Amino acid sequence: MRRICVFCGSSPGRDPRHAEQARALARELVSRRIGVVFGGGSVGLMGVLADEVLAGGGVVTGVIPHGLAARELAHRGVADMRVVPTMHARKALMAELAEGFVALPGGMGTLEELFEMVTWSQLGIHRKPVGVLNVAGYYDPLVALIEHAVAGGFVPEKSRGLVVVDEEPARLLDRMAAYEPPPGPAWIAPEEA
Repeated sequence: MRRICVFCGSSPGRDPRHAEQARALARELVSRRIGVVFGGGSVGLMGVLADEVLAGGGVVTGVIPHGLAARELAHRGVADMRVVPTMHARKALMAELAEGFVALPGGMGTLEELFEMVTWSQLGIHRKPVGVLNVAGYYDPLVALIEHAVAGGFVPEKSRGLVVVDEEPARLLDRMAAYEPPPGPAWIAPEEA
């Protein structure tokens, strides 16, 4: 993978481990010469991530809608800042530029971005790995919800593996690099194929 899109909060969160792991992920990406595509903001975990990648000499591409550029304070240190008209255009361009996706802790926007990429994978729109850096158990309830949806018959068993979850940045990236998407759209149950 040459570029990974990182979805993360425009807030740093209350737990300092969130920012620590954002920095750790940034350093790991730089050490592997993997560029970062992110939401373009200078605040919260977005800013922490971009600052650390830039400090390490890494490559960063920001994608931010016009309406949020001033409100989220578009990161001035990012030379490759793409300003787009809408949130839909933001997600589409981020997906196009990246060869994989990682979600750090974040709020509704991060969750929405994560699930859109998982849904696209499930539908066969892309075959890129989708990872979750489960900092301090932040995503434990989400993992439990996915398991609950599988058990309830709303998510096919083979879709369980569409989200790679790990607590350590290096291990997460290794697992994403080894990711093999299921053949065909993952939403089709084996007995229907």
